[in-house]
Amino acid sequence: MNTAIDSAMNAQMKNPAGLRLAKPSTQGAALRDYESVRRAIGFISEHWRAQPTTEAIADAAHLTPDELHHLFRRWAGLTPKAFMQALTLDNAKRLLRDSASVLDAAYDSGLSGPGRLHDLFVTHEAMSPGEWKKGGEGIVMKYGFHASPFGIAVIIANERGLAGLAFADEGEEQPALEDMTRRWPLATYIESYADTAPLAKRIFDSTQWRQDQPLRVVLIGTDFEVRVWETLLKIPMGRATTYSDVANKIRKPKASRAVGAAVGKNPISFVVPCHRVLGRSGALTGYHWGITRKQAMIGWESGRAS
Repeated sequence: MNTAIDSAMNAQMKNPAGLRLAKPSTQGAALRDYESVRRAIGFISEHWRAQPTTEAIADAAHLTPDELHHLFRRWAGLTPKAFMQALTLDNAKRLLRDSASVLDAAYDSGLSGPGRLHDLFVTHEAMSPGEWKKGGEGIVMKYGFHASPFGIAVIIANERGLAGLAFADEGEEQPALEDMTRRWPLATYIESYADTAPLAKRIFDSTQWRQDQPLRVVLIGTDFEVRVWETLLKIPMGRATTYSDVANKIRKPKASRAVGAAVGKNPISFVVPCHRVLGRSGALTGYHWGITRKQAMIGWESGRAS
């Protein structure tokens, strides 16, 4: 790790939580909401076949049934029962139904450049292979830690746009940041909450999803990885696809494993929706930032797609 990164890391270590919050009560409430949701998801994931009662889920989440109901309505726009249904294998299979045609429709409509992510329009560009091979040398990356519906978001941006989005639970911010900086080890990293806060608002506040004001992202990876990530941008919210469908779409039908590896390396989680890629059977399979967080994203989106 270079001197710039060491300096940034040392500065960050002075504030292990990494959160410089303009509105502590609002941001803190968002993190507490996710912590309760995380406990509820853990219980639902273990017991969904038995269709646990709202009371049982609330107890596991350390909430009263009324608190649980209001939490899920506020957080996901769903009742606890509807959220539980969104996490079942049957629902995953429903999401996969006609998934290949979803990708076909996206491409047939000419959306090979801008990629639509529900009501948020994302426009993207890829760095040249030469820039990627340099490990980010000469690029200044600004980063910040922000509360989000899925825990603490680690946002990384350069002058071109959003370059990285990772997630962490409280106390795990530093490993998440280090995971991201290892992807572009020669870049210069500067902590700047002021520069990354507007991006956090654009990403997680649905009132900011405007077609006429696209969120610009920059994809930094190999040619193959970028092709996979561009394909992920074609998956609409509330739908899903499989690794093999993505492989077919990029004309590499035998490269499902390589596609899986590229999905796992996606540096811009949620915005480039790798959480919408499932196993052929509907199984959630792996997720770099944890299966529970993947379940949370799918459930959260279910409430907005319905």
